[in-house]
Amino acid sequence: MSIQNLNTFDPFADAIKSSEDDVQDGLVHVRIQQRNGRKTLTTVQGLSSEYDLKKIVRACKKEFACNGTVVEHPEYGEVLQLQGDQRENICQWLTKSGLVKHEQLKVHGF
Repeated sequence: MSIQNLNTFDPFADAIKSSEDDVQDGLVHVRIQQRNGRKTLTTVQGLSSEYDLKKIVRACKKEFACNGTVVEHPEYGEVLQLQGDQRENICQWLTKSGLVKHEQLKVHGF
């Protein structure tokens, strides 16, 4: 008597990290919000919690010459907020720094 189906299906196979050791696994949403008048706000949602978001905001503020912060959203978790329309800048910076692949970026807005 032997058990035949021990190694047929591994339910945790997709949970093991890939050989590339990518930290970012899901989509990163870059949105623009209208504040008042011509003022806009760029939000970045979906970055991995393993990243230090405060250091990312500090580097973005210095690179783009804008102000920014990390806010806690009840539905989306921690979200980066940058002043102005920084959608193209933040997408290029995230891919250049290697934090996110281009396929993982989803840009929203008008």
